[in-house]
Amino acid sequence: MQKLHISGAIVVEGRYDKAKLSRLVDCPIVVVNGFGVFKDQESVRLLRYYSENGGLIVLTDSDSAGFRIRGHIKGIINKGNVRCAYIPDIYGKEKRKATPSAEGKLGVEGMPDNVLLEVLKPFSEEQKPTNSRIVTKMDFYEDGFTGRPDSSKRRDELKLRLNLPERLNVNGLLEAINRTIGYEEYRQAADEINKG
Repeated sequence: MQKLHISGAIVVEGRYDKAKLSRLVDCPIVVVNGFGVFKDQESVRLLRYYSENGGLIVLTDSDSAGFRIRGHIKGIINKGNVRCAYIPDIYGKEKRKATPSAEGKLGVEGMPDNVLLEVLKPFSEEQKPTNSRIVTKMDFYEDGFTGRPDSSKRRDELKLRLNLPERLNVNGLLEAINRTIGYEEYRQAADEINKG
């Protein structure tokens, strides 16, 4: 299998995540050892280096811990190029573990290869640039994903339809749609939700 070529580096939570990704991509993979990133200044320096030299893609699990780690990384890097990749919420148990995680979701290490490749393809150098217009906050407002009493519920339905993690906030959802899906697929999903 040919690996995806990604410029910059990918940051993951643990060594099993790195082992999984190293078979799929040919770029540096930085392990932050979960919550260790909150204390490890050497990891912080490395993340800042990559963010300023080629870019950094944050790929953490879709559980609450993964989102806390992602938020911390984005908060400590004040310049450079930091982008986020999101794995979908898939419930199950990693093979090496006796029980599922606290939230019952698969992490990066448990994701099927084809899912990880699909998640990372938009960050690949082989990915063709698209002329598709971006989805804006005004689109969200006009489609009822913000500014209505039921907007949160409608966003949850949108995330489910687009196979994006439930924990994404409005800005994260917008970023994920523009990075991975694009306007046309968003428009189709929004129209289906509005019809329903």
